[in-house]
Amino acid sequence: MRKIRRRAWELLDVGRKNDKLSEFTDIALITLISLNVLSVIIESVPEIYAAYPGFFESFEVFSVIIFTIEYVFRVWSITESAEFKFRHPFWGRLRFMMTPMQLLDLIVIVPFYLVFFIQVDLRMLRVFRLLRVFRLTRYSLSMGLLLQVLKKEGRNIGAALFVLLLLIIMAASLTFLAEQEAQPEAFGSIPAALWWAVVTMTTIGYGDVVPITVWGRICGAVIGIISVGMVALPAGLLASGFSEALRHRRTAFDQVVGDVMEDGVIDSDERVRLREVQEELGLSKDEAEAILKDRHNQMAASRAAPRPGNCPHCGKALPH
Repeated sequence: MRKIRRRAWELLDVGRKNDKLSEFTDIALITLISLNVLSVIIESVPEIYAAYPGFFESFEVFSVIIFTIEYVFRVWSITESAEFKFRHPFWGRLRFMMTPMQLLDLIVIVPFYLVFFIQVDLRMLRVFRLLRVFRLTRYSLSMGLLLQVLKKEGRNIGAALFVLLLLIIMAASLTFLAEQEAQPEAFGSIPAALWWAVVTMTTIGYGDVVPITVWGRICGAVIGIISVGMVALPAGLLASGFSEALRHRRTAFDQVVGDVMEDGVIDSDERVRLREVQEELGLSKDEAEAILKDRHNQMAASRAAPRPGNCPHCGKALPH
């Protein structure tokens, strides 16, 4: 039984090189998720759905069955994971079920079964079905990197967004005071003025509502200048986080290269290991080769450097 469970985990984990069935399982699930998202989008066109209702319903049933089987097998086989916290037969599985990705998997399949017990708004059900697109993050190193950066920079980005929210409220309040008499239909209350404040602070500027009083225009000009820097702040934090995460990945690969090249030779097994680490870290072939070349040059330079007590020309030991 454990052998079967181990194999199930290998198949459902991110595709492993030289394991064709594991790679095929990943491709099949990615294709099914993509087709589900496409189906929800096409299904929203009344004419198309009216022409093929049976097809869409059958495809949804088929998809939910596959996703349910996948979810059950993931929970069942998680005890074979390399992560120690998931090894316990009960608590390990419970911890795994509470992870964000597993909660997402549960959210996208549970509404289908709820229809049999309670009345559910079909429009809300469609929104839950669209959430299946986020399951693709499991198979994308780039999306995984994005989530990692968001998690690491979450507090800083949250602080920047909080300051932006305060500025939006202040902008709406000041504009309300300046424009409420001149344009009561657009700035008759602070909530009504929030629309203009949000559009201005995010630098969208639809132009459907604009201040017309002197103080209103002064307020709008100041807000427009401030918003340029405020909106760019979260983007800058994300860019900085991406750069830092990529640097950490290159450093990790460089450390592995250093361990492998400690004896000065890279054999076939070590090359396979380097390739696996490269793919795991999401580095391109050019990046990996550049790191290997730099490490090789460093080792060559250290060997060529004269040792203390040796002749700098021939390298032989000097007489004491």
